Amino acid sequence: MITEEERRAAADALLKAEIERKPIIQPSETYPNLELEDAYRIQALWAEARVAKGARIVGHKIGLTSRAMQMASKMTEPDYGCILDDALYNDGAQIRADLFIKPRLEVELAFVMGEDLVGPGTRIYDVLRATEFVVPALEIIDYRTEVPRAITDTIADNAAFGAIVVGGRIFRPMDIDIRWVGATLSKNGIIEESGVSAAIMGHPAAGIAWLVNKLHAVGGGLKKGQIVLAGSFTRPVDIAKGDVIQADYGPVGALGVSFV
Repeated sequence: MITEEERRAAADALLKAEIERKPIIQPSETYPNLELEDAYRIQALWAEARVAKGARIVGHKIGLTSRAMQMASKMTEPDYGCILDDALYNDGAQIRADLFIKPRLEVELAFVMGEDLVGPGTRIYDVLRATEFVVPALEIIDYRTEVPRAITDTIADNAAFGAIVVGGRIFRPMDIDIRWVGATLSKNGIIEESGVSAAIMGHPAAGIAWLVNKLHAVGGGLKKGQIVLAGSFTRPVDIAKGDVIQADYGPVGALGVSFV
């Protein structure tokens, strides 16, 4: 474990890296005793600083939902971060590439909560009951630290969250079998990735149930109106200024953005 003073120093460094678009040395290198609890506390302190500057927390993201990514990170479960309102974009947006350090893009589904949801013991059907809408989404991930990163670095860095884009067809969670939402991700007219939502822990709502139970352990939960990114079902694709992105979700629509 590290001290609260060291946690605050790490959060301040991450905030500075975000503002200056310059990655910092990994917190795990600066603080060799850094543990998961420390990393989530650093994330919370960073979020508090962003809120103090005028941002608003509008939801959560879940990462490391695939077994392959967990093994690569030497983790046995996902991680999570928060979504801020100034990082939320709509279909068709032109997004400044220089807002990020080394952005990559992932294909996901976003759940919009129709009621509050708290643990413990939350299951997939509880998530579906509490969800008002599901919508196609893209997550822009970004690193504010140098690489390679330990899992504690990723968590402290708000689980690598950069921004979210939503679009396509809004549908209710029982309208279709959301395990079998498929998508292709194209960059500049070339399909780079494809996948199906069952790759997210067997069901896109599984990660959200996990998140609710994790948040309960620290006195939290999901609130009505919040948006939750359920996790990627494709590998991340590098993006840069000038790229045009199109994600086609078949029957549930498509969305696209460009980076300028």
